[in-house]
Parts: sequence; C-alpha cells; structure tokens
Amino acid sequence: MTTLLLTTSGRRSGQPRTTPLIYGRAGEKYLIVGSRGGAPTHPGWYENLVANPVVRVQVMADRFKARARTATPAERPALWKTMAAIWPPYDEYQQRTAREIPVVILERT
Repeated sequence: MTTLLLTTSGRRSGQPRTTPLIYGRAGEKYLIVGSRGGAPTHPGWYENLVANPVVRVQVMADRFKARARTATPAERPALWKTMAAIWPPYDEYQQRTAREIPVVILERT
C-alpha cells in the first residue's frame, strides 16, 4: 500500500492538518480519494482543500507544494478505475453513500 502525507490548512483555524492517504499516479499527477469509508459526508481534509487548494505533500523523502483539484466528471471514471485497482474497497464505499466520492488530483507547483 502506497501512502502519502497530505497537509492542508484548516478551513476555519488556518492551522496545518496532516493526513496519511492512499495514493495513485496519473503521469506526473498524484491521485487521492475522499472516501471516508463511504460516510455520508466528505472528509475534513477534502473540505479544507476545497477552501484552500494549496497543499503540502510528502511521498517518502520527497516533500513539495501542490495545487489540489477535484477531478472533472470527464476525468473521474478513468481515475476512479486507477484508484479502485489500488484499493478495491473504494467501489464498496461508493455503494454505501449517495454522495459522489471525489477523486482529487494533486499537481506540483
């Protein structure tokens, strides 16, 4: 299982919040999924990056700034397939909730 550390700014506090997340790749881009195990609401880290898309990422010893964005409806099916191949329970999580679980693209800045 490959994980990265995502650091967002708290949308209310402005304080840094770091979360370990499973990731995938699409070329140079990193992919993460806001599943929260199929809960009815988005995870806090996702709400934080929607409010402020400038994030910090650490993959192994590589630390960098990135801009986060939610995959578009056209991008999402292929990216979802990539991430579900890495962590098959994502498909189960999507079935548990009425919300569309976001796939987030992280691009180095």
